[in-house]
Amino acid sequence: MSSPDFPPVRAAGRGAAWYRGDCHIHSVHSDGELTPEELAAGARAVELDFIATTEHNAAAAPGAWGHLAADDFLILLGEEVTTKTGHWLALGLAPGEVVDWNHRAGDGLLGPCLDQVHRAGGVCVVAHPHAPYPSGDFMFPFPGFDVVEVWNGLWTSDRPWNADNEAALAEWARTLAAGIRTGLWRPAMGNSDTHLEGQIGIPHTVVFAEELSAAAVLAGIRTGRSWIAESADVDGSFTAHADDRVAGPGERLATHGGQAEVRAAVRGVPAGTVSFHTDRGKVHEASLPDDGAGAVRWNTTAEQSAFVRIEVRHPNGHAAALTNPIILG
Repeated sequence: MSSPDFPPVRAAGRGAAWYRGDCHIHSVHSDGELTPEELAAGARAVELDFIATTEHNAAAAPGAWGHLAADDFLILLGEEVTTKTGHWLALGLAPGEVVDWNHRAGDGLLGPCLDQVHRAGGVCVVAHPHAPYPSGDFMFPFPGFDVVEVWNGLWTSDRPWNADNEAALAEWARTLAAGIRTGLWRPAMGNSDTHLEGQIGIPHTVVFAEELSAAAVLAGIRTGRSWIAESADVDGSFTAHADDRVAGPGERLATHGGQAEVRAAVRGVPAGTVSFHTDRGKVHEASLPDDGAGAVRWNTTAEQSAFVRIEVRHPNGHAAALTNPIILG
């Protein structure tokens, strides 16, 4: 559904491809300092293909965003639902649709709100679950949510990685082994939570979508066919190979009892490190050259590793890229 007042649900795009997007931003229509025009221009300047509008407890304003979409730039509609016991993102809402925020952990009112988003074909995202301010700690149970925002930007732009992100990443990583075995794992994503100039796209999520449309992008986010990048300066390819079969983040690789070779090719992280993580923890680490471009390979089996996910970090330990797991079976 779209109208001249709201962005179209599909852009021309590049067909089936990897698309970069930031799904947590705030304009002057909530408590951000930038206009929709400034946000859209900023997103395009940092090479994003899509953004989502996520004003606090409000729908996207009619006429504010529709004229900013383009053949190569998609704008999804959403909302940041800010409750007294945690914040969450409702992505993929219909024009004018609002999710009620008058609920809190334990009152039984969350479920109908999640159902509302899911009926619209949308995605429910746990936002910054360990944010260090009142209501920032996420107190709701995770069942019912589709995705966890493990990497959230800062209101000031001088520290792109911080302790609450490390806590969110560690918490998410601990759930993967059990979740993958039961088929109920939740993908991770990263967003800037932009309020100020210079924040958009730091970080953002790189999603494989069959086309540049709301439905296809949300499907990629929901299934974890994605990885998180600090900025568009960071690029990579993350795959696992068994004979002639290849799988990427969010996909399952059939190994038929044989070996799988996991490959990470990275650009834009000078003197950084690439590490491979499985249900046994960190299992391999290698350094990138000073120019930031390098490739790392590691062999395993499905018996040894239920999944492999990849982290790329700067020399100071700050994250540059994180992937969703590649599942081995």
